[in-house]
Amino acid sequence: MKKHFAIIMMLLLSVGAQAESAKRILDKAAATVSNPGGVQAHFQMISKQFGTTEGEIAVKGNKFHATTPDATIWFDGKTQWTYMKGNDEVNISNPTEAQLQAINPYNFINIYKKGYKLEAKKVEHFYEVHLIPTDKNRKIQEMYIVVDETSYHPTHVKMKQKDKWSTIVISRLKTASLSDNLFKFNSKDFPQAEIIDLR
Repeated sequence: MKKHFAIIMMLLLSVGAQAESAKRILDKAAATVSNPGGVQAHFQMISKQFGTTEGEIAVKGNKFHATTPDATIWFDGKTQWTYMKGNDEVNISNPTEAQLQAINPYNFINIYKKGYKLEAKKVEHFYEVHLIPTDKNRKIQEMYIVVDETSYHPTHVKMKQKDKWSTIVISRLKTASLSDNLFKFNSKDFPQAEIIDLR
């Protein structure tokens, strides 16, 4: 009986240690993109649900600004403006957590600390952290975050929504000093654009 109890305790402790290790990895990854002035990076998104595109992203706290060949997106922490170049229109919305994660690969720094079970493993020179929601109603059904073991820069974010996977590849991450104005749409810059408020 004592032997069985000891084995159970060892298993529980190893699971706890693994979760702590995974959280520590993501804490360090989050710290690399939490520069007070913001960060900038190149990204590529591969998704059956959202299509394939690439572009540049700037992040400061919970704000971000992204540009792709087809669209420009501003998010000030609450409101999102999406300018579609093809039809010269701007859609205004208040996006959900899942919608933000699909656009902003760094949104993981706001969601992993609660509501997810974390597991980590080492794959060559990277840590792969697996996130599974404790609430099955969450829009993001599953997520993997790949982190460089030396710099702790996140390099890939892979997520499952509506049983479909999307992957965002992140490169050329650098710190910056970004103005808050970068994350707000300025209608004066797009005088001909049609504004569509979807809130």
